[in-house]
Amino acid sequence: MRKDKSDRENGLPEAGEGKRGEEGYLGYLLRQAANAAHNRMSHVLADLDVTPPQFSVLTMIGAYPGISNADLARLALLTPQTVSVIIANLDKGGLISRRPHAVHGRIKQLDLTERGQNLLKAARERVHAVETELLGCIPEEDVPAVRRWLTSVAKTMANS
Repeated sequence: MRKDKSDRENGLPEAGEGKRGEEGYLGYLLRQAANAAHNRMSHVLADLDVTPPQFSVLTMIGAYPGISNADLARLALLTPQTVSVIIANLDKGGLISRRPHAVHGRIKQLDLTERGQNLLKAARERVHAVETELLGCIPEEDVPAVRRWLTSVAKTMANS
């Protein structure tokens, strides 16, 4: 998103200041951090013609071969409609294959093609660099606690 004026010029706090900083609501701070990470991922994946949601879908198909669209939507944190569009595009690009489920023939199971595996490998290298950058924002000894906290937040909020 292009900004004509910086937040500072508009009298608004920059990221990390005021309510956008340590005094802000945790939910907002999580969203702000997730948005910054998403934008960074978009940038590093752009020349591969892969979006962060496509990366998530490719990652989940690679991790769980034979996954269905419905399960994929839940795991990739995307709507079923979004997953359907992504799957159609990945299929057109020869990155995935679809096969009928052995018992439920209407359900299609998804797998990565060799081309899809190669693209995922290239994308993972770039995303790994972004994750290294993220980890550089916190002391190494705090990483396990942050991972536990984020996981706990996801579990707790999903079950309430």
